[in-house]
Amino acid sequence: RSDLVDLLTIYREVDKIGVNRVGIADTVGVANPRQVYELVHTLRGVVKCDIEFHGHNDTGCAVANAFCALEAGATHVDTSVLGIGERNGITPLGGLVARMYTHNPDEIRRRYNLPLLREVENYVAGLVQVDVPFNNYITGYTAFTHKAGIHAKAILNNPSTYEILDPADFGLTRYIHVAHRLTGWNAIKQRAEQLQLTLSDDAIKKITAQIKVLADQRSLSLEDVDVLLRAYHAENITSDLLEAVP
Repeated sequence: RSDLVDLLTIYREVDKIGVNRVGIADTVGVANPRQVYELVHTLRGVVKCDIEFHGHNDTGCAVANAFCALEAGATHVDTSVLGIGERNGITPLGGLVARMYTHNPDEIRRRYNLPLLREVENYVAGLVQVDVPFNNYITGYTAFTHKAGIHAKAILNNPSTYEILDPADFGLTRYIHVAHRLTGWNAIKQRAEQLQLTLSDDAIKKITAQIKVLADQRSLSLEDVDVLLRAYHAENITSDLLEAVP
């Protein structure tokens, strides 16, 4: 919110005397990505020293603003684990890592020990006695969870259909949620294969229909699904044995 002429004049002069870095701070979180890009880009044309960006998340733009600052020529961005900071916090480390990963995954994999992100976030969350949000960037427990039937089918065929981040790069695994009314038979079939149960597609579809009915009546667990799969499998084995008896 500072006057642009004043800001550029001051930073031009301090750059001349050899400072290492100047900073742009959006401490109230009011800036939008376009404003940040234009300001940092203009400043980049005035100073030769490093440029640091510090952005708060009051309006939900911290990650986008930080990334635009980097695109415009900033060399440093202030982040914090889980975005913890005054009021709504500042640019979250995980969110910025996710944004940069989608831009250049090979470079991010090369420069950073990505599997440490979850460890660091869990450690800090424990220290300050908060939970890692269920929908947190990368490490939230739903970040790589797929539920809707059409999504699950696509993920099973090609993970990149609905995943822009590879969970394996972060030491994580995806989870196909099957115990609910929106489940699809492809997801149930995969679960049967994980349990090493051989069932026909017709049997899998019948089980899927039964799961949907049960899920409308009560909350289901993965164990409930497994019980159904094993019951159908045992019934099929019994039927096959009876048919084999002369």
